[in-house]
Amino acid sequence: MKKVLGALALAATVSAPAFAQSSVTLYGIVDTGVEYFTHATPTGGSMVRMPVVGGGDMPSRWGLKGAEDLGGGMKAIFTLESGFSAANGALQQGGRLFGRQAYVGLSGPWGQLTFGRQYSMTNWGMAESNVMGAGGFGGLASFDPYLLAARFDNSVVYMGTFSGLTVGTSYSFGRDASAAGNCPGQSGNDFLACRAISAMLKYDHDAWGVAATYDEQRGGAGATPVTVVPGAAGIAFTKSGDTDRRYQLAAHVDIKSVRVGAGWLHRVIEGDSRSAKTDIEYLGVSVPYSAWIFDAQVAHVGSDGYDAHGTMGTLRANYNLSKRTAIYGVFAYMKNSGQQGIYSVSASSAVPAAPHPGSNQLGVEIGVRHLF
Repeated sequence: MKKVLGALALAATVSAPAFAQSSVTLYGIVDTGVEYFTHATPTGGSMVRMPVVGGGDMPSRWGLKGAEDLGGGMKAIFTLESGFSAANGALQQGGRLFGRQAYVGLSGPWGQLTFGRQYSMTNWGMAESNVMGAGGFGGLASFDPYLLAARFDNSVVYMGTFSGLTVGTSYSFGRDASAAGNCPGQSGNDFLACRAISAMLKYDHDAWGVAATYDEQRGGAGATPVTVVPGAAGIAFTKSGDTDRRYQLAAHVDIKSVRVGAGWLHRVIEGDSRSAKTDIEYLGVSVPYSAWIFDAQVAHVGSDGYDAHGTMGTLRANYNLSKRTAIYGVFAYMKNSGQQGIYSVSASSAVPAAPHPGSNQLGVEIGVRHLF
């Protein structure tokens, strides 16, 4: 017994310095509100509801992140982040426990190498220029739902920053293995099935920055059709030779405390038997004033292969009650054109409150957000 106690004491003594150099942080966001839409159904009715995915500012989440100092400037790192709906408590991202992020890896002066479910470079490329962010109301996801959650399963990611230049790349062996995405991954007979890759070059100076990204997803047996226009029939995507590519250019400039951001996303889909192209352009500005933050953004989408075009203007005001709590209001107006133009100002549901083809939509949301 004395030998056992002695061994435990020795183990505690030896391991204490290692534990002292480790850290784990619990964090999260709870964000929701009430939203109102006109022309929210094919018959033109209005709708009042709580958002399904998240508020008009930030999707709700909770997570754990940690780091251990390994010496020589190297660290072991991990992040586990779960998305949920504050309206009903349901898990998001296809019901995954840690659907937003789940990765482990190493970081050092040479950059960061991580393994797991992680963001695509498309997400990082627009992080500074897209002033509306990933909110589910009045954001770019109204034109392309992928932009609400640009991430991949089973991915290896490298990112490094050197003298202001950030280089990033990711490779996924199976981009989305959940039932919601329904692309089961590579097989011994088809190495390209459900593969995804992305790359980024981004340069940040003191008051401005520019970014360019490339994002490619491959089809696979059993994959669901690719959505081009929300609410319209998608493009069959069951072959590994099928590609869904996005090219992005983004930039931002800070004029004192005011940020101006702009971007362009060009998408090319080559499916089983059909192809399509879309272009999204956006321009936004964010102005802080005392406890307030005012955001405004104009975005447009045009398509080749679908008779669908949309132009959306969004205004948002945040009032910070404290460093952690804020109330906000969002106003968004969508002008649709074309026989298949059914874009909605809300991307906060798997089935947005889509208007009748060619009709316009007004949306208003009032919400509250708390960070912990």
